[in-house]
Amino acid sequence: MMKVAILGHGTVGSGVAEVLTSHAESIARRAKEEIEIQYILDIRDFPDSPLHDRFTKDFNQILQDPEVKIVAEVMGGLHPAFDYVKACLENGKSVVTSNKELVAAKGAELLKIAQKNNLNFLFEASVGGGIPIIRPISQCLAANEVLEIAGILNGTTNFILTKMIRESMTFEDALALAQKLGYAERNPAADIEGHDACRKICILASLAFGKHVYPEWVHTEGITKVTLSDVEYADAWGGVIKLIGSVKHTDNGKIMIMVAPMMIPRESQLANVDDVFNGILVRGDETGDVVFYGKGAGKLPTASAVVADIIDCVKHVKARKYLYWDDATADYVEDYRKNETLMYVRATAEDCDALFDKADALFGGVSRLSRFDAPENELAFYTEKLMSEAVIEEKLQQLQQMGAQVDMTIRIADL
Repeated sequence: MMKVAILGHGTVGSGVAEVLTSHAESIARRAKEEIEIQYILDIRDFPDSPLHDRFTKDFNQILQDPEVKIVAEVMGGLHPAFDYVKACLENGKSVVTSNKELVAAKGAELLKIAQKNNLNFLFEASVGGGIPIIRPISQCLAANEVLEIAGILNGTTNFILTKMIRESMTFEDALALAQKLGYAERNPAADIEGHDACRKICILASLAFGKHVYPEWVHTEGITKVTLSDVEYADAWGGVIKLIGSVKHTDNGKIMIMVAPMMIPRESQLANVDDVFNGILVRGDETGDVVFYGKGAGKLPTASAVVADIIDCVKHVKARKYLYWDDATADYVEDYRKNETLMYVRATAEDCDALFDKADALFGGVSRLSRFDAPENELAFYTEKLMSEAVIEEKLQQLQQMGAQVDMTIRIADL
């Protein structure tokens, strides 16, 4: 009998308890041992729960119980989650978590403690919710050199963009609908400003390339400036706008990593990942492009990934799984301004034809885009030659000195 504790009884925590109890027989068969919930930590009372006798408000009760070998942290946030997880690992308990903020900020430190104590720190649910991605990268694709990872990593922003693309909803209306349906929080900043996707791409980058990447090192843009005009111009170009988290190796041993809205062609495997679904593309030197698709959040999808990690811990209770990366310094991340890309530009000017000619000369070739009922003073185009973002920024400043107002820029991704 393997006894476990669950830290938190919110959406995911209650899902973990539900999966462990409702699937107890099949889980025991797969784990080769019965798994029993010994404690559930929460400051609230749940008198109507069938597990009401397992609840505790005292973390130390869990920490000091030698029978508890595995702890599932599903509280979210950094504090007190980090202190609790660290204490568990230092006191002989393996930990599984769905907490992306924790793994992105403290993963290297916690993995080092786990390694030192011959324990497991697993976090399959922290990136794709119910989508398997940590194990496939660390195990199934282990024979590959991962060249690049790019993905739609946030269901809320993807839902909003889908409504803008399919139903011509404004950003504000699509966000309000997402909140009404429970896809977006009352304060949606973590989603719409790109912070959630940033944490996830940091975890994937750390895993794939072996060094910890901290969120504060990553250039991050959200979707709040994307308008229906941009969506229509993307359609005219031949694609859609998605919030993409991407990371790839550079020739100098660093990584190029960012989160930003990007235009991707309709032929891309990510272009048809819609609504609250996530899609993660892993580009390997031997496999080519492999895409993982599914619901990136939700009570039971996320809980199933947490329980899968618990089963893994039961199987490896005396044999640590190899999941590890080293710490790193900020110079490991390349300046995003060195990123070479094509760029979509939307601008306003008194004479759009003259502005187009100037842009064409400045960028060594641009293509004009059109949309129905566009204002006469609006010009949209995309660059035809790869240039670093620093050079593009410099040329856009020159355009503005010539009387143009640059209203929006969006990278064009090769995905």
